[in-house]
Amino acid sequence: LAANLPLFPLQSQLDYELEDVATPEEKEKLVLQYLRKLDGKEELRVPDFEPGWRLEWLNTEGPLSLQKELAGKVVVLDFFTYCCINCMHLLPDLHQLEQLHTVKDGLVVVGVHSAKFPNEKALQNVCSAVLRYSITHPVVNDRDARLWQELEVACWPTLVILGPRRNLLFSLVGEGHRESLLLFTAAALKHYKEQGLLQDHAVGIKLYRDSLPPSILSFPGKVAVDPNSKTLAIADTGHHRVLVVSNTGNVLHSVGGSKSGWKDGSLSEALFSSPQGVFIKGDTVFVADTENHLIRKIDLSKGRVTTLAGIGVQGTDKEGGAMGPQQPISSPWDVILGSVGGMEDNVLWIAMAGTHQIWAVFLEDGKLPKGSEYGKGTCVRFAGSGNEENRNNAYPHKAGLAQPSGLALAPSQPWNCLFIADSESSTIRSLSLSDGAVKHVVGGERDPLNLFAFGDVDGKGVDAKLQHPLGVAWDASSSLLYVTDSYNHKIKVVDPKTKQCRVLAGTGEASDVFGPGFTESSFNEPGGLCVAEGGKLLYVADTNNHHIKVLDLETKKVSLFPISVEEVDALRVTTASTTAVRKVPKLPKSAPVLSKTALPVSAGQDISMNLSLTLPAGTKLTKEAPSFWSLSAEGNEWLLEGQAVTGDIANLSQPLSIICSVPAQPQSTDPVLTLSAWVYCCLSEGGACMMKVVSFTQPLLIGSERKSGTVAVMLTHAF
Repeated sequence: LAANLPLFPLQSQLDYELEDVATPEEKEKLVLQYLRKLDGKEELRVPDFEPGWRLEWLNTEGPLSLQKELAGKVVVLDFFTYCCINCMHLLPDLHQLEQLHTVKDGLVVVGVHSAKFPNEKALQNVCSAVLRYSITHPVVNDRDARLWQELEVACWPTLVILGPRRNLLFSLVGEGHRESLLLFTAAALKHYKEQGLLQDHAVGIKLYRDSLPPSILSFPGKVAVDPNSKTLAIADTGHHRVLVVSNTGNVLHSVGGSKSGWKDGSLSEALFSSPQGVFIKGDTVFVADTENHLIRKIDLSKGRVTTLAGIGVQGTDKEGGAMGPQQPISSPWDVILGSVGGMEDNVLWIAMAGTHQIWAVFLEDGKLPKGSEYGKGTCVRFAGSGNEENRNNAYPHKAGLAQPSGLALAPSQPWNCLFIADSESSTIRSLSLSDGAVKHVVGGERDPLNLFAFGDVDGKGVDAKLQHPLGVAWDASSSLLYVTDSYNHKIKVVDPKTKQCRVLAGTGEASDVFGPGFTESSFNEPGGLCVAEGGKLLYVADTNNHHIKVLDLETKKVSLFPISVEEVDALRVTTASTTAVRKVPKLPKSAPVLSKTALPVSAGQDISMNLSLTLPAGTKLTKEAPSFWSLSAEGNEWLLEGQAVTGDIANLSQPLSIICSVPAQPQSTDPVLTLSAWVYCCLSEGGACMMKVVSFTQPLLIGSERKSGTVAVMLTHAF
């Protein structure tokens, strides 16, 4: 909180006194004395949430009030913005607090989202963040920063603890205050319970996640491809797993996913926690296991997962130098395999978002540019002072990064560098692998302390503007750099030689539209991308749309990368030998819905829906990703009881007949059948797989007279 608030000198004195005592009993005594001093200070009472503040509530049954629903509670206000890695680091502390003290005990945690970037003000984007971070306490979208201003909050994250009478008790600025948070909250609950001021009533919680349908992917953060095998690795972040998928969408391996956690071992028992960066080469997948603060290795040939670096809890060390499994690290966001000192593939580069640095794990002995020699297994800082800045410097340790979130490797001359998506400075930077120099490429501005120079502008160098880019990918064939300009919902292309940056794809609207071309198609906070097929394709992790999308750089078309739904359920993939229940995915917004005229039928008759589909010229069905149809009757499920509601589409050379029998005793005279088809196809000569979807709605008029026989209807569509 701002220093001019009356709370500041009082809490500063408490902080000094706490430094001089050691035992928990002494600390609690000091805090209780402090709380008694605050009692009766009317100037510390905060106003209630005003209707005119345009507050939008999530995870609740309705708006909350400090004078009603939150009266008689100790309330922890967590001021956060969802892009901020420091804010993410607070979430485990809050989770532990909520495990210790419940709403019935008198504690309520309320997340107050106060946006840094314009994109973060949109309620739907805040909803996505609440889901991504598994936040289950109430969250209010303070889109106009009214609460922020009223309490004179100055930075993210800030915790404000209120007493049961809307009275200010404590403030904690920044991360790393778990001990103080637990101490202050426990003392406040004890103090006000003794005074009889706490109430044990429930607060109406309605979790946003409970209203969402299952999806094959959940907030995929990154995607990588092995150029030799064309196999993809997908960080299925929201499902806490990594999928290894063929280029036709057939799931080869699913690792993790039953729940979040840290566990090495076989592919079926290994656990991850919100993995982000992935890199695949041959039978090896390297993973930035972000919320576990680990670097993991998946060995597909041995069927094992091991930990290369990290101890499983967030570290604060900004130097490193220990062996990987003994080295604490902080929120690794991306990884890429590289070479130093003339040895091939001997180092794994890490975008260490949590400490604002670039680190390395040596897979074999090696030496850093302008650095020392390190033995196999060593995990050490390469670049970045640890200060959150946009500071370029010829000496890697003096450079400042804001939140490195994506890495791309350009190993050949004249580049021989890492390109970095530095999201919080809204810049693309380069890090030389020859001399360690950190340089600006595009975005941001020259002032190293200004992390608010963002926008959506094509241009050169600092004249180009980005908004929180999370991913970069290098195309060696064209010497171009592709960027996920995440909060602008666009894919951009950068020529690092001229420092020119321009839009490649995306409308700028957060949506899920497949248009006739790149700039008519849309994305929603894409988090990562990779180059495939020798520079002909881009795979994009369209994070908030829960998709992997394919950009064909020759035809300028965007398509959905299909993942075989035969073998994927809502949480994890079954083995090929297991019979899986087909989970019908949500119909894409771009899918055409064709309405038919009402069809007169009678009870007891069969309806033969003859489905005739035509693929685009030059394409064929993809056998590895089975196409299928699905039949539904929303609100009239009785119509399909005991009947086949899904089936394969194996041949389009002739119409497919799908039969629905009208029950002898219909419960409605005007139900509507919906027949949807998911068709997976690829170019006849090979290449990217595409998903085509169409849906037909067929109203029925069921007569009262019972009849036999078949009534046929033709359903045709050319993709």
